[in-house]
Amino acid sequence: MHQIDGKTRVLGIIGHPVGHSLSPVMQNAALAACRLNYVYVAFNVHPDNLEESILGLRSLGVAGFNVTIPHKSSIIPYLDGLDVSAQSACAVNTVKNVDGRLIGFNTDGDGLVRSLAEDLDFLPGDGDIVVIGAGGAARGAVASLCRAGASRVIIFNRTPARALELVESFSLMSCTTEILIAADSSELKAYMKNASLLINTTSVGMNQDVLPFVDLADLSNNGRIYDMVYAPSVTPLLHQASKIGLRAANGLGMLAGQGELAFQIWTGILPPSGLMKSCLLNICDS
Repeated sequence: MHQIDGKTRVLGIIGHPVGHSLSPVMQNAALAACRLNYVYVAFNVHPDNLEESILGLRSLGVAGFNVTIPHKSSIIPYLDGLDVSAQSACAVNTVKNVDGRLIGFNTDGDGLVRSLAEDLDFLPGDGDIVVIGAGGAARGAVASLCRAGASRVIIFNRTPARALELVESFSLMSCTTEILIAADSSELKAYMKNASLLINTTSVGMNQDVLPFVDLADLSNNGRIYDMVYAPSVTPLLHQASKIGLRAANGLGMLAGQGELAFQIWTGILPPSGLMKSCLLNICDS
């Protein structure tokens, strides 16, 4: 890392907890590689202190910051504007300070689209996509898949009402993608037969738990699997994919992809290709 001096600009990430975040390692590596006089740090912000923390970051002139759980939606009222990526996802993961105005972006979904291309050689227009989950991660994913040209997306959630709410929210937007709901496990099974990609947007798998209602044997022979979970690196879903010979990837590429896009928003340049992902792989392998 370069020598910190009086001209060093500050970037960071806010969340609670945030000590486990891998973003400081990959972002500081990219800043050093680009010889930029910035430093990236983690700020542990309790939900009760969110408003005053945002005021403090603005007052101190912090150049920008990432936003992680549990603040991605609750931060919105304290910002001065939203990019279309954040508007469509109803969530913010990146904030840029533009002359004292805090503008929110969402690079999660576009990071996913980038990772699908790099890790699975898949483009959103390549076929039907089944999305498991209907939370914030699912919304960001569907929004970006729509922008990237997906023709049909099917959403399955254990609580159908949440899936319906998500689908109805997209009906209010100018979205040409057909977005459907798999109401139960039998409908999910039917949709999976014609799907080219299945994406798990839930946290199921982090503790080696099995994703209920999903049997990858129902997926077509050329179907692919993307699990947003990246720790452990091989989730039960990915293990099942390996056993039956289906191509699959975890969420590490998405984490790197969203970080690269956030870096570009703050600095105006892209970091060296593959650098952030390489940093993450080194951490996970150590």
